[in-house]
Amino acid sequence: MADKTPVGILGATGLVGQRFIQLLDGHPWFEVVWVAASERSAGQTYAEAARWKLRTPIPGRVAKMKVSEASPEGAPKVVFASLDAGIAKEMEPRFAEAGCAVISNSSAFRMQKDVPLVIPEVNPEHLKLLECQSWRRKSGGFIVTNSNCSVMGLVLALAPLQKHFGLEQVFAVTMQAVSGAGYPGVASLDILGNVIPYIAKEEEKMEEEAPKMLGLLNGSGVEPAPFRISVQCNRVAVEDGHTESVSVKLGKSAKPEEVIEAWSGFSGKPQEMRLPDAPAAPIMYDPAPDRPQPRLDAERGGGMSVSVGRLRPCNLLDWKFTVLSHNTIRGAAGAALLNAELLRAQGYLD
Repeated sequence: MADKTPVGILGATGLVGQRFIQLLDGHPWFEVVWVAASERSAGQTYAEAARWKLRTPIPGRVAKMKVSEASPEGAPKVVFASLDAGIAKEMEPRFAEAGCAVISNSSAFRMQKDVPLVIPEVNPEHLKLLECQSWRRKSGGFIVTNSNCSVMGLVLALAPLQKHFGLEQVFAVTMQAVSGAGYPGVASLDILGNVIPYIAKEEEKMEEEAPKMLGLLNGSGVEPAPFRISVQCNRVAVEDGHTESVSVKLGKSAKPEEVIEAWSGFSGKPQEMRLPDAPAAPIMYDPAPDRPQPRLDAERGGGMSVSVGRLRPCNLLDWKFTVLSHNTIRGAAGAALLNAELLRAQGYLD
């Protein structure tokens, strides 16, 4: 414990909060010392307050912790936040103003000019934006965000293509797991045997966030990448794993083996720095004609690797392929945890 950074979890009883607790159990760099949730949970033990939904049991030490009120008083200096956007908009600045490093999974501040929206393998240099935040200048606190769960896998798959060939147009159709809606999420009578072709604000988030993450740092802001993107989002009766059918128009021609090599050879700072939760292969290409599949492939790389398959020519654009990512690990808690590891490795959590 002496060498570990104490951390807290805001929204600890929710589904992503539970993932944070699961992933942080036995972590070599971080130790959960504080959990907070709504007023109705405050004062209970975590085991009493949380309706635990993961396959592994609640870590015994956390199960006995008292749930705190969601207030900066008593919170550690590093806080993972998993809050609804409306609540996060009001609450996360309070923690940053109090000097906390807020590592957020919320959408509330992702598109704010001075807030880094980061995938460590893709745009680690965007962390420099936090130095522009007023919270950082006044108290040392700051807010760093990870992306929407559905755009995470897409951007990881697009980044090597942008680097090697350039991107001009992207079209994606998502088939998103029910765990992406949290708990209790979508009513069973709505989703069983059904596809719901609407997820509130999801398409807008994907179309806004992807160009920011693939954009260039320009002083105190980011110049969005200039490619055009259109997305359609669907909720499907899958527990974990967001699947996406993607078509792209590249800036220059590429052979299929060159595209696959761009994916297979892709890595970034997390792999270079050997961060604890960095997958050895951020992108795994599967040549099987019927892969990737959520049930078989969502947990590759401990849920931190993105699976890509079914590369083939597109009659409208250049290439089409399938992307799969684990939405509550790589798309949520695991993404924030990898951001925290990068922040600590670069001295931002000292």
